[in-house]
Amino acid sequence: MKRLPSIREIALKFANVDCIKEPIPVVPTIHYQMGGIPTNIHGQVVGTAKGYDDPVNGFYAVGECSCVSVHGANRLGTNSLLDLVVFGRAAGNHIIKHAMEMKEHKPLPADAADFALERLSVLEKSTSGEYTQSIAGDIRASMQAHAGVFRTSKLLEEGVGKVNELTERVKHVHLKDKSKVFNTAKVEALELANLIEVARATMVSAEARKESRGAHAHSDFENRDDENWMRHTLWFSEGDRLDYKPVKMQPLTVESVPPKARTF
Repeated sequence: MKRLPSIREIALKFANVDCIKEPIPVVPTIHYQMGGIPTNIHGQVVGTAKGYDDPVNGFYAVGECSCVSVHGANRLGTNSLLDLVVFGRAAGNHIIKHAMEMKEHKPLPADAADFALERLSVLEKSTSGEYTQSIAGDIRASMQAHAGVFRTSKLLEEGVGKVNELTERVKHVHLKDKSKVFNTAKVEALELANLIEVARATMVSAEARKESRGAHAHSDFENRDDENWMRHTLWFSEGDRLDYKPVKMQPLTVESVPPKARTF
């Protein structure tokens, strides 16, 4: 009561637990998804049928959702600053330069909006199925149970199966509220479709990586394996296909720092 009165109050309010008498339950949470959309140093998203480094014109990603490939698979504040400040500015400069050179917009394909409109149409026509919150809760539970801090081959294999089951359930979400104004239920249903994509990418990629690296602590493969796994995993939604992008170690202007295991 003297040192932690506010902590006790929070535990009572949100967990119905008095920490003087019993432990406070701790549940993992996330605000940061390591990995991201592959980009070049200008913030342009890269990766087309022409090759890993071919930019998609007009498509940019910056900040913590992007992967410029300049640091390892660790959650460090300096990494975030680099993603946000350095490459955010670089992307802004490139966008301005590109916009100044562009005299007119390319004509949009006739079906440009079809995919987005179809997502909305399916929800608005739904008459039965599960509610968003129910499936979202099961996604959280599956990710915590099978792709938590410490991972094993068995857990990850089971997790891939669980995520595949959840993917099917997401296809049958029922949207009860069909209103057009400030419809947060519709937003949450659309977010759920994105959430399951991230869950699949995380689980399938983690199951395939037979090593420990950064935040990927694999109990069956405790050591880092630079010979086989010094590469980025690229996940494709169609059929959970995986490909791998090489990590380039050749420096442009300064001597490179040899890769080594992170220790404390």
